[in-house]
Amino acid sequence: MGYARRRHTPEQIIRKLREADRLLGEGQEVAVVAKQLEVSEQTL
Repeated sequence: MGYARRRHTPEQIIRKLREADRLLGEGQEVAVVAKQLEVSEQTL
């Protein structure tokens, strides 16, 4: 089975979204960004 579900604090979510925005802005693919941030593609 995939990885265990865990809850993130609002601060962690904001940090991950900002990082995702930066990485996507650099032209990285969603699948790569999701893996780096340890979230599912659906989450992004």
